[in-house]
Amino acid sequence: MLAIKITAIITTRHKSWLILGLLLSLQACESTREESGKPISNEDSNKAHVLIVGEAQVTPSWLQGNNNPERLVADYLYEALQALADDRLLTPLDDNAHTRFLRVLSYQSDNKIALQGLQDIVLRYLQLSTQASRRGMFEQAEAFIERAKFVDSGHTGIAQAQTLLLSERDSGDLFFELDEAGLAEKSLSVQAQLAHIAQQAKTHNALFLITAPNDEQARWMYAIMREAVSGYRLRGNIERSSSARVRLKIPATDNSSNGNSSNVEINTPVAAPQAN
Repeated sequence: MLAIKITAIITTRHKSWLILGLLLSLQACESTREESGKPISNEDSNKAHVLIVGEAQVTPSWLQGNNNPERLVADYLYEALQALADDRLLTPLDDNAHTRFLRVLSYQSDNKIALQGLQDIVLRYLQLSTQASRRGMFEQAEAFIERAKFVDSGHTGIAQAQTLLLSERDSGDLFFELDEAGLAEKSLSVQAQLAHIAQQAKTHNALFLITAPNDEQARWMYAIMREAVSGYRLRGNIERSSSARVRLKIPATDNSSNGNSSNVEINTPVAAPQAN
């Protein structure tokens, strides 16, 4: 009899717990309806809930995993400016100004230093093209223009450099290239070539432009030319360059003048055309 009473009590308590659980479930459903503003249907309950967030900023691979990207950008700008100063413009492939400026712009598209850096690369190539055109190095001048176009094909200075190149190529001036090994040895063949150039300068009353790797070689070239036309006044300029050359600028009219002195103006350009 006691067992029957205990069973009844347990059964009654079990039912009470079941009823309580059902009431809590119904209350939870009502709360969900109130929060959503509409009843939850069976169709809605089967749908996946998707949380839409704003677009994430894409971080370049060279910045991923770096705890201080601003510092890394500053380092790249410093290295880019250093490469620009050293004329490492497009090469070497892994150590040039162009690549570093582009990396900065991939993270900060409006970075003024990087944007100006690209323009400075173009201007440097155009400057080198102008120097090469003046010295009769026309293939090199054209190559510099092509590199400028690679960086910024729409730069306004490119057309001007191309016009200058064509003008210098069609100028009618005489251009001579000297053997560098022979120049270093001060060989007889180079001396004979310089004497011939001096005679051409005298014949055409031309101004000369001597370019050489260093001042000592340039002055030696001038001395040989002056000796070959003793008594004639040679006039022209001396500049440093990566190669030894002489340009004779033929005047439109021949106003020869003889004298006992030579007049030489020595110019040292910003840099010889050697940039990469």
